Amino acid sequence: MGKTATGFDPALYDYILKSSLREPEVLTRLRRETVEMPRAVMQVAPDQGQFLRLLVEMLGARRVVEIGTFTGYSSLSMALALPADGRLIACDISEEFTRVARRYWQEAGVDDRVELRLGPAAETLEVLRQDPALGPGSLDLAFIDADKGNYQVYFDLCLALLRPGGVIAIDNVLWDGAVLDETINGGDTAAIRAFNANLKRDNRVSISMLPIADGLTLAVKR
Repeated sequence: MGKTATGFDPALYDYILKSSLREPEVLTRLRRETVEMPRAVMQVAPDQGQFLRLLVEMLGARRVVEIGTFTGYSSLSMALALPADGRLIACDISEEFTRVARRYWQEAGVDDRVELRLGPAAETLEVLRQDPALGPGSLDLAFIDADKGNYQVYFDLCLALLRPGGVIAIDNVLWDGAVLDETINGGDTAAIRAFNANLKRDNRVSISMLPIADGLTLAVKR
């Protein structure tokens, strides 16, 4: 199965999947291929991918940015819900892992909707601010799932690009429960804890932290 849900009873999580998961066959194949790869834990859970797809539909999203693509499960999930003229900018630094993503985008027939930009995501987002088609106020949805130390940087840059009423979804906000361990004051755990605290005070957005997968916070731009 790969990644499950932090803190959930395994039997209850299995029930959630059996009762609600509608996973397209191409996503099932991608998930099963990825689970055999190094760093497979980086792949989003299937119910999380479905939730992202639902967000695209609910928002009527046409412009999406993803920070952290890995082998493409989340980007493919969202791209499948985009209209034919929709556009998803996928930001990552790994050509090796995103090579898998490219293959599945093509197999699913959505490669014309996904644009991969390899390089530091903060630099890519700065470039997008100057793009006439993807400047400030143009994004409907952003998904952040990359290096935790830069979450605040990515969030601020994405927020500038987001339209009012648009949504930023931030992954791993529970960090496998480690956010509760007060003995950890450095590294990714401290970064996630600090980001969560800052976001609670951020009056630019309305927020809700959801117990989906490893914790997913939604922030709606006011």
